[in-house]
Amino acid sequence: MGLSTAAPAELAEFQALLAGFREKLDRALADWLEAKRGEAVAAGSPETLQLVDGVGQLAIQGGKRLRPALVYYTYQACGGETDGDVLPLALSTELLHTYLLIHDDIMDHAEIRRGQPAAHVRFREAHRAHGLHGDAADFGRSVAILLGDLAQAWAVELAALSATGRGPAARELARGFAAMCQEVIGGQFLELLVAQRRTATEEELLRVLRLKSGRYTAERPIQLGALLAGAPPETLAGLSRYGAAMGEAFQLQDDLLGMFGDPKTVGKPVDADLKEGKYTFLIYHAQARATPAQRQVLEAALGHPDATPEQTAAARRVIAETGARDAVSAMIGERLREARSALAALDLRPDGRLFLAGLLDYLREREQ
Repeated sequence: MGLSTAAPAELAEFQALLAGFREKLDRALADWLEAKRGEAVAAGSPETLQLVDGVGQLAIQGGKRLRPALVYYTYQACGGETDGDVLPLALSTELLHTYLLIHDDIMDHAEIRRGQPAAHVRFREAHRAHGLHGDAADFGRSVAILLGDLAQAWAVELAALSATGRGPAARELARGFAAMCQEVIGGQFLELLVAQRRTATEEELLRVLRLKSGRYTAERPIQLGALLAGAPPETLAGLSRYGAAMGEAFQLQDDLLGMFGDPKTVGKPVDADLKEGKYTFLIYHAQARATPAQRQVLEAALGHPDATPEQTAAARRVIAETGARDAVSAMIGERLREARSALAALDLRPDGRLFLAGLLDYLREREQ
């Protein structure tokens, strides 16, 4: 975005912390999947084993792992010291994310996830390869729904284990986890509604931004890590302010990357959001500023799965020409400044603070 003033050494330290956490999380994930495979084998349930492997195939493909990393490093920032206490909760947030990705791909008609066939596509093709009866696409979607349900069940199980024996904090951890689940689902529903209408108020789009990303991506994972560490109310409040602003910035940047980024980096075609009809702040600002001719160009691609590459490219040009791209970039900058201000006021332990500060620098460095 051309906004970063972070020193390369600071970003390198953040990347090192994230990489170190990923190794820990990947080991915890592998152990969890192996335990679940063992349970399925012991129960004589080959169909459950297929589902376990189906979830695992997506989960082990990686991703940024930022949500569980926020749980982990906020726990450290607030004085937590035991990996055995925090890793189950971190893994819970990653499996919740896995569940949502699987279901999102069905709702978005997405064929690719993390550079690989989406779960419903894998099982659709397996249906065809094995010559099964019935509709292959319906089978793929149905199995993918079950995979998402299983990932969510695991997320709930791990969250419950993390809260066990925590005394009064157990209730707050349970409430925080349940709120995270409910908020992201509500945000997803509102996003579907505005996409179908192809119009929205600014307040509706802000609610989508808060519920689907601000809270789910950052604020709630941060709260969970802080609660697990026993952080005081004033620290929780400051961290929530940081997390809400950072999470919203992250989603706005994802919207920009999904429209103007490198498909190899984004992991999906850059015209996918346009064709699906996602109504983001980019579309909101473009429609508000477009001439009648520009509006026609935009509407020829928005929500039309059969739009040609020329039509989607022309629509992206309209989004840039109207200043919508710059407007969203400005929204990102405002939120990153808010997050940095909130973080500066907090008394946190060094590694945790370094990660939270480095994440802001990382967001500024992401390529458009």
